Amino acid sequence: MLFPKKAKHRKWQTGRENPEKIGVASRGSKIAFGSFGLKALAGARIRSNQIEAARRAAKRYMGKTGNIWIRIFPDRPFTSKPAEVKMGKGKGAPQGYCVPVKPGRILFEVDGVGEKMGREALRKAGTKLPVKTKIIERINI
Repeated sequence: MLFPKKAKHRKWQTGRENPEKIGVASRGSKIAFGSFGLKALAGARIRSNQIEAARRAAKRYMGKTGNIWIRIFPDRPFTSKPAEVKMGKGKGAPQGYCVPVKPGRILFEVDGVGEKMGREALRKAGTKLPVKTKIIERINI
């Protein structure tokens, strides 16, 4: 799973936002490496184990052929309290890392395989993520 080598702060504040006012991604919204990409259609926080599950699903379908690029990196720690613990008594322990994703962000890119195989690999990867996704194709000008 992906996680940063070093974190400046062990616990971050929650940083709640209204999902309707989250805005759209200004960077990471165009395909840079591959010929097909998986684009997020909604905002969410994607955990590192969900990214790994999506990568495995896509790579297993493609086999040894083709390349896959992960365009997001989980660098935000999230905490949780154990099950059946009463309210109060401080903040929970760090559980892992996640990445906040805005609508329009490219999550994965694929290249080196045919159109049918690339689209199916990204579709399988998209089912592992907690956000609605769309498969887009690079526009060659």
